[in-house]
Amino acid sequence: MAKAIRYARTGGPEVLEYVDVEVGEPGPGEARVRNHAIGLNFIDVYFRNGLYPAPLPGGLGHEGAGVVEAVGPGVTHVRPGDRVAYASRPNGAYSELRVMPADILVKLPDGIDFETGAAMMLQGLTVQYLFRRTYPLKAGDTILFHAAAGGVGLIACQWARALGVNLIGTVGSNEKAELARQHGAAHVINYNTEDVVQRVLEITNGAKVPVVYDSVGKDTFIRSLDCLQPLGLMVSFGNSSGPVPPFSLSELVSRGSLYITRPTLQTYAARREDLEAMAADLFQMVSSGQIKIEIHQRFPLADAAQAHIALESRRTTGKTILLP
Repeated sequence: MAKAIRYARTGGPEVLEYVDVEVGEPGPGEARVRNHAIGLNFIDVYFRNGLYPAPLPGGLGHEGAGVVEAVGPGVTHVRPGDRVAYASRPNGAYSELRVMPADILVKLPDGIDFETGAAMMLQGLTVQYLFRRTYPLKAGDTILFHAAAGGVGLIACQWARALGVNLIGTVGSNEKAELARQHGAAHVINYNTEDVVQRVLEITNGAKVPVVYDSVGKDTFIRSLDCLQPLGLMVSFGNSSGPVPPFSLSELVSRGSLYITRPTLQTYAARREDLEAMAADLFQMVSSGQIKIEIHQRFPLADAAQAHIALESRRTTGKTILLP
């Protein structure tokens, strides 16, 4: 038996229950992993509240790091005793021990500890594909990145600085503005006291930006479009304020034949060779010190509901992890 977080109905943090679960042997293509640390991400909230449907009753969490205890038939890329990390479906990372698909596991380099591994995978791989593949950035580019003091945002600030990219970050407080600057944001806009579109026009001398990375959704969508150059790309990769409401394609036409994409890590990392290349890139950035993964909040696994409350109230900065 092992302890895990389960939920039988969708709703607020109160639906999360800390229970005993039975963990069996891994089947073909599976591995049993003992988690040493678990990453908390906003996508977990989407599953818990029902925005993203999932079978019930079920578990939560896409991200963790630990040690392989056993592998099933056909698994050759990891073996018992390997230190591993992961960030992908299926849900179930909020647990001491789990049986899971082995093809989403990558070996954790010796120089990266379990807490860092659990804190970096989903958000770090997200920035990797956003900056390397969704819109390949080059030195000198100027971009707009919302929620720049969040977990993804702080990694993005550092990665942009390493690439020589001028990142304009939006935040909700002066404290978060300073945090984003410290991590590499070239410019910071406090959306509670400043007009985002006007500030982008001022910073870019009226040119606007070629790409906007937006994980906020409903509250920022139209303003994001207004910050784009003609033929610019709107990258909508999250919904922390709620899903983007339906809109007319004429909104893209009137702003200069804009492009829009709604990417997910699951798609970009679907092929094993892509996942390994993405992870290697991320590990190199972290191992070299160009990106530092900062864990600002730690909660016991049993207190996952309190962690969700803190995350949804926007009281968190950087990364939050759960500890079994």
